[in-house]
Amino acid sequence: MTDTDFTAEDFEAAKSWPFQEARSLIKRLDQMEKQGKPKDGPVVFETGYGPSGLPHIGTFGEVARTSMVRNAFEALTGRPSRIVCFSDDMDGLRKVPPNLPNQSLLEQNLQRPLSSIPDPFGTHESFSAHNNARLREFLDRFGFEYEFVSATDAYRSGRMDDAMMRMLEVYDEVLDILLPTLGEERRATYSPILPISPTTGRVLYVPLLERDAGTGDVVFEDEDGSRATINVKGGAAKLQWKADWAGRWYALGVDYEMSGEDLTESVRLSNRIVKALGGTPPAGFQYQLFLDEEGRKISKSKGNGLTIDQWLRYAAPESLSLYNFTAPKKAKKLYFDVIPKTADEYRTHVEKYEGQEGAKALDNPAWHIHRGDVPGVVPPVSFGLLLNIVDAGGIDDPAVLRGFVRKYRPGASEAEMAATEPLIGYAINYFHDFVLPKKSYRAPTEQEAQALGILAETLDGMSGEEDEGTLQTAVFDAGKAVEFKNLRDWFRAIYEVVFGQSEGPRMGPFAKIYGPKETAELIRGALARTHQEGGTGA
Repeated sequence: MTDTDFTAEDFEAAKSWPFQEARSLIKRLDQMEKQGKPKDGPVVFETGYGPSGLPHIGTFGEVARTSMVRNAFEALTGRPSRIVCFSDDMDGLRKVPPNLPNQSLLEQNLQRPLSSIPDPFGTHESFSAHNNARLREFLDRFGFEYEFVSATDAYRSGRMDDAMMRMLEVYDEVLDILLPTLGEERRATYSPILPISPTTGRVLYVPLLERDAGTGDVVFEDEDGSRATINVKGGAAKLQWKADWAGRWYALGVDYEMSGEDLTESVRLSNRIVKALGGTPPAGFQYQLFLDEEGRKISKSKGNGLTIDQWLRYAAPESLSLYNFTAPKKAKKLYFDVIPKTADEYRTHVEKYEGQEGAKALDNPAWHIHRGDVPGVVPPVSFGLLLNIVDAGGIDDPAVLRGFVRKYRPGASEAEMAATEPLIGYAINYFHDFVLPKKSYRAPTEQEAQALGILAETLDGMSGEEDEGTLQTAVFDAGKAVEFKNLRDWFRAIYEVVFGQSEGPRMGPFAKIYGPKETAELIRGALARTHQEGGTGA
């Protein structure tokens, strides 16, 4: 199904959050037109990047979510748009990240713009050039459409000149917005315009002693105590955070930008500043930050979160897009245990898409993840089921796993089997890294041992041609035969005794793909192990 298969009514009826955000942007553009400030040219979406560190999972999330809103906006309006990925590479380096090489080199360049600091890796002309290149490789790897903009290029090329001159004109008004938010000591020296020392090249956090809004000249005290004069145009100065964000919106004509909930106050102040400049604040929303397994906010410095490469060792990038799509305004835990579930949810969404129509299809996350071009093929098995096969038999031979899949889904097409290939690798990686180290088998109670024996005998007598429902019923019947009061306890016993974990597969599909006789042997092996280790539990 392509976008040409949808009607205008379908798009208007779509309710998923990217469409809601797109409508918020449309409303902003309509208001601008009514105010006599119609938008000329493509509508501009922006994401920001701080190149003092490498791209991370938050960078992915912001670009992915912004792309989803842009896609929905273009579907609703047909208007051209572009995404600007803005690198703040003219910021001064305030501290040296501990995980970088050549620490002494970076220490010697503190407070200098990132684009003026030698590359500690020795591969590019500057520190920021190295990280900007990594950012672009990162974005290209995931197929994002974007226009890269360097702050250094924007300032030095004159692209920010009008914003700098306008900031001088409304300097006092901007101070009135920002000074009440600062401590007493910082208020005494604060300036929204930061000169760059003509002698040391460092970004200076000093007050402006004189300023001329007509010429752009400003006077300040340089690091050696002398009075220096520069012109704010051409990259001899830059805007300080909050003022810089507003100045960027003003200079680039940004119409939409989202941000983390930790920047709520910054957004509020930057909105006021861009209005003072004569611009219109962009539409956008604050998303919630990810949490670690303990419910703490993920921090790059603490290293308590997942990296992109870690996620991609265990699941496809589309699953990471789904994790970012789902409930962006809700704080969610981001740790390894969420990966299998998210991978299978992605497969389910793609599988459902083909049978959906109208707004229901447009609200399917797969439509947003694939920008309307949803693949028509999914693996014939779920990640969870494949992982359970790897788990049950300790199997890490891809050829053997392919055989299990063929046995379970004999009618699977070559395309479906090809789609299974990466899934096999992900399952093997996840099993070795997370499942195997945590395995802990326990002895069954007498009741559990009796039920397991009955189940093994029943499965052993089956041909293998039975469907999943019949196999699942056999499991239920074994639990009922020994009068389990709560069949949940019976299933938990299977997982803990046979699989060595507290949760496990739905047994019908598992026995179908693994084979009923093989499953019976697995159960008998667990009972034999228990016997060798000292019998049943109390």
